Amino acid sequence: MVIKPKIRGFICTNAHPTGCSEHVQEQINYVKQQGVLKNAPKNVLVIGASTGYGLASRITAAFGGGAKTLGIFFEKEGTERKTGSAGWYNTAAFQEAADEAGLWSKNINGDAFSNEIKQKAIDTIKADLGKVDCIIYSLASPRRTDPNTGEVFSSTLKPIGNAVTTKNLNTSKREIDEITVEAANQDDIDNTIKVMGGEDWEMWIDALKEADVLADNFKTTAYTYIGKELTWPIYGHATIGKAKEDLDRATAAIKESTKDLNGEAYVSSLNAVVTQASSAIPIMPLYISALFKVMKADGTYEGTIEQIQALFSENLYGDNPRFDEGGHLFQNYKELEDDVQARVQAVWDSVDTSSIDELTDYVGYHNEFLRLFGFGIDGVDYDQYVDSVKPIANMID
Repeated sequence: MVIKPKIRGFICTNAHPTGCSEHVQEQINYVKQQGVLKNAPKNVLVIGASTGYGLASRITAAFGGGAKTLGIFFEKEGTERKTGSAGWYNTAAFQEAADEAGLWSKNINGDAFSNEIKQKAIDTIKADLGKVDCIIYSLASPRRTDPNTGEVFSSTLKPIGNAVTTKNLNTSKREIDEITVEAANQDDIDNTIKVMGGEDWEMWIDALKEADVLADNFKTTAYTYIGKELTWPIYGHATIGKAKEDLDRATAAIKESTKDLNGEAYVSSLNAVVTQASSAIPIMPLYISALFKVMKADGTYEGTIEQIQALFSENLYGDNPRFDEGGHLFQNYKELEDDVQARVQAVWDSVDTSSIDELTDYVGYHNEFLRLFGFGIDGVDYDQYVDSVKPIANMID
Protein backbone atom coordinates (compact mmCIF):
# COMPACT_ATOMS: atom_id res chain seq x y z
CA MET A 1 0.00 0.00 0.00
CA VAL A 2 0.93 3.67 -0.28
CA ILE A 3 1.17 5.00 3.28
CA LYS A 4 0.60 8.65 4.19
CA PRO A 5 0.38 9.98 7.74
CA LYS A 6 -3.03 9.88 9.42
CA ILE A 7 -3.02 12.31 12.33
CA ARG A 8 -5.83 12.53 14.86
CA GLY A 9 -5.34 15.04 17.64
CA PHE A 10 -1.94 14.46 19.22
CA ILE A 11 -1.43 10.97 17.79
CA CYS A 12 -0.56 9.49 14.43
CA THR A 13 -2.61 6.36 13.82
CA ASN A 14 -0.32 4.71 11.28
CA ALA A 15 3.38 4.28 10.54
CA HIS A 16 5.66 3.83 7.54
CA PRO A 17 7.89 0.73 7.68
CA THR A 18 10.59 2.07 5.36
CA GLY A 19 10.64 5.44 7.09
CA CYS A 20 10.89 3.81 10.52
CA SER A 21 13.75 1.66 9.26
CA GLU A 22 15.62 4.69 7.95
CA HIS A 23 15.04 6.57 11.20
CA VAL A 24 16.52 3.68 13.18
CA GLN A 25 19.48 3.55 10.81
CA GLU A 26 20.11 7.27 11.33
CA GLN A 27 20.37 6.66 15.07
CA ILE A 28 22.67 3.68 14.58
CA ASN A 29 24.90 5.76 12.33
CA TYR A 30 25.09 8.53 14.93
CA VAL A 31 26.12 6.12 17.69
CA LYS A 32 28.79 4.54 15.51
CA GLN A 33 30.20 7.97 14.69
CA GLN A 34 30.79 8.66 18.39
CA GLY A 35 33.24 5.78 18.68
CA VAL A 36 33.34 2.79 21.00
CA LEU A 37 31.57 3.23 24.34
CA LYS A 38 34.04 2.79 27.20
CA ASN A 39 33.14 0.54 30.15
CA ALA A 40 30.11 -0.63 28.21
CA PRO A 41 27.71 -3.24 29.62
CA LYS A 42 27.76 -6.69 28.06
CA ASN A 43 24.21 -8.02 28.56
CA VAL A 44 21.42 -5.45 28.53
CA LEU A 45 17.72 -5.78 29.24
CA VAL A 46 15.67 -2.87 27.87
CA ILE A 47 12.12 -2.68 29.22
CA GLY A 48 10.29 -0.44 26.78
CA ALA A 49 12.69 -0.94 23.88
CA SER A 50 10.76 0.01 20.76
CA THR A 51 10.47 3.82 20.73
CA GLY A 52 11.94 6.98 22.19
CA TYR A 53 14.55 6.83 24.90
CA GLY A 54 14.23 3.05 25.30
CA LEU A 55 15.00 2.41 21.64
CA ALA A 56 17.88 4.89 21.78
CA SER A 57 19.23 3.04 24.82
CA ARG A 58 19.13 -0.27 22.99
CA ILE A 59 20.86 1.21 19.96
CA THR A 60 23.55 2.84 22.11
CA ALA A 61 24.27 -0.32 24.10
CA ALA A 62 24.39 -2.55 21.01
CA PHE A 63 26.05 -0.39 18.38
CA GLY A 64 28.11 1.75 20.75
CA GLY A 65 29.25 -0.96 23.14
CA GLY A 66 28.65 -4.24 21.30
CA ALA A 67 26.20 -5.41 23.98
CA LYS A 68 23.81 -8.30 23.68
CA THR A 69 20.32 -6.87 24.11
CA LEU A 70 16.95 -8.30 25.08
CA GLY A 71 14.13 -5.91 24.22
CA ILE A 72 10.69 -5.88 25.84
CA PHE A 73 7.86 -3.95 24.17
CA PHE A 74 4.12 -4.04 23.48
CA GLU A 75 3.53 -3.29 19.82
CA LYS A 76 1.08 -4.05 17.03
CA GLU A 77 2.04 -6.05 13.97
CA GLY A 78 0.96 -4.84 10.54
CA THR A 79 -1.53 -6.60 8.29
CA GLU A 80 -2.15 -6.39 4.57
CA ARG A 81 -4.85 -3.78 5.23
CA LYS A 82 -3.45 -1.84 8.17
CA THR A 83 -0.01 -0.70 9.20
CA GLY A 84 1.69 -1.90 12.33
CA SER A 85 2.80 0.46 15.06
CA ALA A 86 5.97 2.50 14.72
CA GLY A 87 7.55 0.53 17.54
CA TRP A 88 6.97 -2.71 15.67
CA TYR A 89 8.72 -1.42 12.56
CA ASN A 90 11.49 0.16 14.65
CA THR A 91 12.22 -3.16 16.30
CA ALA A 92 12.17 -5.05 13.02
CA ALA A 93 14.72 -2.58 11.67
CA PHE A 94 16.87 -2.78 14.79
CA GLN A 95 16.88 -6.57 14.64
CA GLU A 96 17.88 -6.59 10.97
CA ALA A 97 20.76 -4.22 11.70
CA ALA A 98 21.84 -6.25 14.73
CA ASP A 99 21.83 -9.46 12.71
CA GLU A 100 23.88 -7.83 9.96
CA ALA A 101 26.39 -6.60 12.57
CA GLY A 102 26.60 -10.01 14.22
CA LEU A 103 25.10 -8.73 17.49
CA TRP A 104 23.05 -11.08 19.70
CA SER A 105 19.54 -9.68 20.06
CA LYS A 106 16.15 -11.11 20.96
CA ASN A 107 12.69 -9.62 21.45
CA ILE A 108 9.61 -10.17 23.59
CA ASN A 109 6.29 -8.56 22.65
CA GLY A 110 3.75 -8.29 25.46
CA ASP A 111 2.64 -6.48 28.60
CA ALA A 112 5.81 -5.70 30.54
CA PHE A 113 3.72 -5.15 33.68
CA SER A 114 2.69 -8.81 33.68
CA ASN A 115 4.33 -11.68 35.54
CA GLU A 116 4.22 -13.73 32.34
CA ILE A 117 6.50 -11.35 30.43
CA LYS A 118 8.86 -11.04 33.37
CA GLN A 119 9.17 -14.83 33.43
CA LYS A 120 9.76 -14.99 29.66
CA ALA A 121 12.57 -12.48 30.05
CA ILE A 122 14.10 -14.43 32.93
CA ASP A 123 13.92 -17.70 31.00
CA THR A 124 15.61 -16.09 27.99
CA ILE A 125 18.35 -14.54 30.13
CA LYS A 126 19.05 -17.86 31.84
CA ALA A 127 19.18 -19.74 28.53
CA ASP A 128 21.21 -17.28 26.48
CA LEU A 129 22.91 -14.66 28.65
CA GLY A 130 23.35 -16.10 32.10
CA LYS A 131 23.07 -12.73 33.82
CA VAL A 132 22.38 -9.12 32.84
CA ASP A 133 24.58 -6.25 33.92
CA CYS A 134 22.37 -3.37 32.74
CA ILE A 135 18.60 -2.92 32.99
CA ILE A 136 17.00 0.08 31.29
CA TYR A 137 13.46 0.87 32.41
CA SER A 138 11.70 3.10 29.87
CA LEU A 139 7.98 2.30 29.91
CA ALA A 140 5.32 4.86 28.99
CA SER A 141 1.76 3.61 29.29
CA PRO A 142 -1.60 5.22 30.11
CA ARG A 143 -2.73 2.23 32.16
CA ARG A 144 -1.41 -0.74 34.08
CA THR A 145 -2.92 -4.00 35.27
CA ASP A 146 -1.54 -5.05 38.64
CA PRO A 147 -0.14 -8.54 37.94
CA ASN A 148 -1.01 -9.82 41.41
CA THR A 149 -4.52 -8.43 41.89
CA GLY A 150 -5.75 -7.92 38.33
CA GLU A 151 -6.86 -4.38 39.18
CA VAL A 152 -6.51 -1.89 36.32
CA PHE A 153 -5.12 1.58 37.05
CA SER A 154 -5.27 4.54 34.66
CA SER A 155 -2.99 7.56 34.80
CA THR A 156 -4.11 11.17 34.47
CA LEU A 157 -2.34 14.40 33.53
CA LYS A 158 -3.69 16.84 36.11
CA PRO A 159 -2.30 19.56 38.37
CA ILE A 160 -2.39 19.14 42.14
CA GLY A 161 -4.16 21.61 44.41
CA ASN A 162 -5.91 23.90 41.93
CA ALA A 163 -7.06 23.86 38.33
CA VAL A 164 -4.58 25.37 35.89
CA THR A 165 -5.40 27.60 32.93
CA THR A 166 -2.44 28.10 30.66
CA LYS A 167 -1.37 29.00 27.16
CA ASN A 168 -1.39 26.02 24.82
CA LEU A 169 -0.38 25.13 21.28
CA ASN A 170 -3.35 23.37 19.72
CA THR A 171 -1.57 21.13 17.22
CA SER A 172 -4.82 20.07 15.51
CA LYS A 173 -5.78 23.67 14.66
CA ARG A 174 -2.22 25.01 14.61
CA GLU A 175 -3.11 27.91 16.83
CA ILE A 176 -2.32 29.31 20.26
CA ASP A 177 -5.21 29.06 22.67
CA GLU A 178 -5.81 28.43 26.35
CA ILE A 179 -6.43 25.16 28.08
CA THR A 180 -7.86 24.55 31.52
CA VAL A 181 -6.95 21.36 33.33
CA GLU A 182 -8.95 20.47 36.42
CA ALA A 183 -7.16 19.61 39.65
CA ALA A 184 -6.51 15.99 40.55
CA ASN A 185 -8.15 14.22 43.44
CA GLN A 186 -6.29 11.71 45.60
CA ASP A 187 -7.43 8.75 43.49
CA ASP A 188 -6.00 10.44 40.38
CA ILE A 189 -2.67 10.88 42.13
CA ASP A 190 -2.57 7.35 43.53
CA ASN A 191 -3.56 5.75 40.23
CA THR A 192 -0.97 7.72 38.27
CA ILE A 193 1.73 6.64 40.72
CA LYS A 194 0.64 3.02 40.26
CA VAL A 195 0.98 3.32 36.47
CA MET A 196 3.98 5.60 36.04
CA GLY A 197 5.83 5.33 39.34
CA GLY A 198 8.56 2.98 40.42
CA GLU A 199 6.59 -0.06 41.58
CA ASP A 200 6.92 -2.05 38.37
CA TRP A 201 10.62 -1.15 37.97
CA GLU A 202 11.16 -2.42 41.49
CA MET A 203 9.17 -5.60 40.73
CA TRP A 204 11.35 -6.26 37.68
CA ILE A 205 14.55 -5.96 39.69
CA ASP A 206 13.13 -8.13 42.50
CA ALA A 207 12.13 -10.82 40.00
CA LEU A 208 15.52 -10.75 38.28
CA LYS A 209 17.35 -10.96 41.61
CA GLU A 210 15.19 -13.81 42.87
CA ALA A 211 15.93 -15.70 39.66
CA ASP A 212 19.67 -15.05 40.12
CA VAL A 213 20.10 -13.37 36.74
CA LEU A 214 21.50 -10.05 38.00
CA ALA A 215 25.26 -9.70 37.58
CA ASP A 216 27.44 -8.33 40.35
CA ASN A 217 27.86 -4.56 40.01
CA PHE A 218 24.89 -4.31 37.66
CA LYS A 219 23.43 -0.91 36.84
CA THR A 220 19.82 0.05 36.29
CA THR A 221 18.19 3.34 35.43
CA ALA A 222 14.71 4.68 34.86
CA TYR A 223 14.11 7.88 32.92
CA THR A 224 12.41 11.05 34.07
CA TYR A 225 11.77 14.61 33.00
CA ILE A 226 11.80 17.28 35.70
CA GLY A 227 11.85 20.63 33.91
CA LYS A 228 11.54 24.04 35.56
CA GLU A 229 8.88 26.61 36.46
CA LEU A 230 7.23 26.77 33.04
CA THR A 231 6.28 23.10 32.90
CA TRP A 232 5.80 22.46 36.62
CA PRO A 233 2.04 23.23 36.80
CA ILE A 234 1.15 20.36 34.45
CA TYR A 235 4.26 18.21 34.75
CA GLY A 236 6.54 18.55 37.74
CA HIS A 237 4.03 19.66 40.39
CA ALA A 238 1.25 17.44 39.09
CA THR A 239 0.11 13.82 39.00
CA ILE A 240 2.87 12.79 36.61
CA GLY A 241 5.39 14.59 38.80
CA LYS A 242 4.24 12.60 41.83
CA ALA A 243 4.69 9.41 39.83
CA LYS A 244 8.19 10.46 38.86
CA GLU A 245 8.97 11.21 42.51
CA ASP A 246 8.06 7.61 43.27
CA LEU A 247 10.97 6.58 41.06
CA ASP A 248 13.24 8.07 43.75
CA ARG A 249 11.59 5.84 46.35
CA ALA A 250 12.11 2.84 44.08
CA THR A 251 15.76 3.79 43.53
CA ALA A 252 16.43 3.61 47.26
CA ALA A 253 14.54 0.34 47.57
CA ILE A 254 16.44 -1.25 44.68
CA LYS A 255 19.79 -0.16 46.12
CA GLU A 256 18.87 -1.67 49.47
CA SER A 257 17.59 -4.97 48.05
CA THR A 258 20.64 -5.48 45.82
CA LYS A 259 23.42 -4.21 48.06
CA ASP A 260 24.86 -7.73 48.26
CA LEU A 261 25.43 -7.47 44.49
CA ASN A 262 26.77 -3.90 44.71
CA GLY A 263 23.92 -2.92 42.41
CA GLU A 264 23.64 0.66 41.23
CA ALA A 265 20.22 2.25 40.61
CA TYR A 266 19.64 5.72 39.23
CA VAL A 267 16.94 7.96 37.90
CA SER A 268 18.24 9.77 34.83
CA SER A 269 16.90 13.26 34.14
CA LEU A 270 16.64 13.86 30.40
CA ASN A 271 15.71 16.61 27.95
CA ALA A 272 12.22 17.44 26.83
CA VAL A 273 12.00 15.84 23.38
CA VAL A 274 9.21 14.94 21.01
CA THR A 275 7.87 11.51 21.90
CA GLN A 276 4.50 9.84 21.58
CA ALA A 277 4.07 10.37 25.33
CA SER A 278 5.13 14.04 25.52
CA SER A 279 2.83 14.99 22.63
CA ALA A 280 -0.15 14.10 24.83
CA ILE A 281 0.82 16.41 27.69
CA PRO A 282 -0.68 19.93 27.71
CA ILE A 283 1.99 22.66 27.65
CA MET A 284 4.67 20.40 26.20
CA PRO A 285 4.14 21.00 22.42
CA LEU A 286 4.44 24.76 22.90
CA TYR A 287 7.26 24.46 25.42
CA ILE A 288 9.25 22.09 23.20
CA SER A 289 8.66 24.26 20.11
CA ALA A 290 10.05 27.27 21.98
CA LEU A 291 12.89 25.22 23.44
CA PHE A 292 13.88 23.98 19.97
CA LYS A 293 14.07 27.58 18.73
CA VAL A 294 16.36 28.62 21.57
CA MET A 295 18.63 25.58 21.73
CA LYS A 296 19.02 25.23 17.97
CA ALA A 297 20.06 28.88 17.82
CA ASP A 298 22.70 28.09 20.46
CA GLY A 299 23.79 24.89 18.74
CA THR A 300 23.01 22.91 21.92
CA TYR A 301 19.90 21.04 20.81
CA GLU A 302 20.05 17.29 21.37
CA GLY A 303 17.50 14.78 20.18
CA THR A 304 16.73 11.43 21.74
CA ILE A 305 19.76 9.52 20.45
CA GLU A 306 22.17 12.35 21.26
CA GLN A 307 20.87 12.51 24.83
CA ILE A 308 21.14 8.77 25.43
CA GLN A 309 24.56 8.32 23.83
CA ALA A 310 25.82 11.15 26.04
CA LEU A 311 24.09 9.69 29.10
CA PHE A 312 25.87 6.37 28.62
CA SER A 313 29.28 7.86 27.83
CA GLU A 314 29.28 10.77 30.31
CA ASN A 315 27.13 9.62 33.19
CA LEU A 316 25.90 6.04 33.39
CA TYR A 317 29.29 4.62 32.33
CA GLY A 318 31.38 7.77 32.58
CA ASP A 319 34.28 8.33 34.93
CA ASN A 320 32.79 11.50 36.45
CA PRO A 321 28.99 11.27 36.46
CA ARG A 322 27.01 14.50 36.84
CA PHE A 323 24.18 14.63 39.39
CA ASP A 324 21.45 17.20 39.95
CA GLU A 325 20.28 18.42 43.35
CA GLY A 326 17.88 15.50 43.63
CA GLY A 327 20.60 12.92 43.07
CA HIS A 328 19.52 12.06 39.52
CA LEU A 329 21.98 11.53 36.69
CA PHE A 330 21.82 15.03 35.20
CA GLN A 331 21.75 14.85 31.42
CA ASN A 332 19.41 17.77 30.67
CA TYR A 333 21.66 20.43 32.18
CA LYS A 334 21.82 22.38 28.91
CA GLU A 335 18.03 22.72 28.76
CA LEU A 336 17.76 23.87 32.37
CA GLU A 337 20.36 26.64 32.20
CA ASP A 338 18.84 29.88 33.51
CA ASP A 339 19.54 31.79 30.29
CA VAL A 340 17.88 29.12 28.16
CA GLN A 341 14.82 29.01 30.40
CA ALA A 342 14.55 32.81 30.43
CA ARG A 343 14.55 32.96 26.64
CA VAL A 344 12.00 30.15 26.40
CA GLN A 345 9.82 32.07 28.89
CA ALA A 346 10.10 35.19 26.72
CA VAL A 347 8.90 33.25 23.69
CA TRP A 348 6.08 31.73 25.74
CA ASP A 349 4.91 35.14 26.97
CA SER A 350 4.84 36.79 23.55
CA VAL A 351 3.87 34.10 21.03
CA ASP A 352 0.41 34.06 19.49
CA THR A 353 -1.11 32.24 16.53
CA SER A 354 0.24 34.76 14.01
CA SER A 355 3.83 34.47 15.30
CA ILE A 356 4.15 30.70 15.82
CA ASP A 357 6.59 30.25 12.94
CA GLU A 358 8.55 33.40 13.74
CA LEU A 359 9.05 32.86 17.46
CA THR A 360 9.03 29.06 17.82
CA ASP A 361 10.30 26.09 15.90
CA TYR A 362 6.90 24.48 15.58
CA VAL A 363 7.90 23.29 12.11
CA GLY A 364 10.79 21.41 13.70
CA TYR A 365 8.50 20.05 16.41
CA HIS A 366 5.98 18.84 13.85
CA ASN A 367 8.68 17.27 11.69
CA GLU A 368 10.10 15.41 14.70
CA PHE A 369 6.59 14.21 15.55
CA LEU A 370 6.15 12.80 12.03
CA ARG A 371 9.56 11.16 12.14
CA LEU A 372 8.46 9.15 15.18
CA PHE A 373 6.14 7.29 12.81
CA GLY A 374 8.53 7.06 9.87
CA PHE A 375 7.30 10.07 7.92
CA GLY A 376 9.32 13.02 6.62
CA ILE A 377 12.54 11.00 6.42
CA ASP A 378 14.97 12.12 3.72
CA GLY A 379 15.41 9.63 0.92
CA VAL A 380 12.11 7.79 1.43
CA ASP A 381 9.65 7.83 -1.48
CA TYR A 382 6.27 8.13 0.18
CA ASP A 383 4.44 7.67 -3.13
CA GLN A 384 5.89 4.20 -3.52
CA TYR A 385 3.99 1.06 -2.60
CA VAL A 386 5.36 -0.62 0.51
CA ASP A 387 4.58 -3.87 2.30
CA SER A 388 2.91 -3.12 5.63
CA VAL A 389 3.66 -6.64 6.89
CA LYS A 390 7.15 -6.79 8.31
CA PRO A 391 8.10 -9.66 10.66
CA ILE A 392 10.50 -9.24 13.56
CA ALA A 393 13.23 -11.84 13.69
CA ASN A 394 14.35 -13.49 16.96
CA MET A 395 10.98 -13.05 18.65
CA ILE A 396 10.46 -15.12 21.80
CA ASP A 397 7.06 -16.85 21.66
